[in-house]
Amino acid sequence: MTAVNEQMLPVVSEVISGLQHKPGALLPILHEIQNRLGYIPPESVPLIAEALNQSRADIHGVISFYHQFRTTAPGRHTVEVCRAEACQSMGARQLEAYAKATLGVDYHGTTSDQNITLEEVYCLGNCACSPSVRINDEIVGRVTPEKFDQLIDELRSQPLEVH
Repeated sequence: MTAVNEQMLPVVSEVISGLQHKPGALLPILHEIQNRLGYIPPESVPLIAEALNQSRADIHGVISFYHQFRTTAPGRHTVEVCRAEACQSMGARQLEAYAKATLGVDYHGTTSDQNITLEEVYCLGNCACSPSVRINDEIVGRVTPEKFDQLIDELRSQPLEVH
């Protein structure tokens, strides 16, 4: 086990102990682990299974069923492309294909430099400005391939944060 995972396990244990006695505790535990760590480390599955008296397969099945759960760390930035009908009618499918090709990843994938994770979303509530994307917590409308390139260039030019 790597040092990073050893640092994560106390967080996982804290989440489990705080939520395991709630009815239907599995989903709240998974959501809270992901909220705190950015993903659900595979090493957490046996701990969750033991605490809830479930099999590892049951826990893995729930994680893999819901597409919003991640089992790998996301990139520094998350780019979500809206796939709702209004955005699709204004070119989101072409934007989606362009984003995948430009970043070299499919949905739920992270660029090789660990900078950008591409996700899909099914409505950003910005229908009048379709097609829309959300970058981290900022919604951007009327995104063309050229505008997408500009947004990605801005993300890539941001300096790395030093902790």
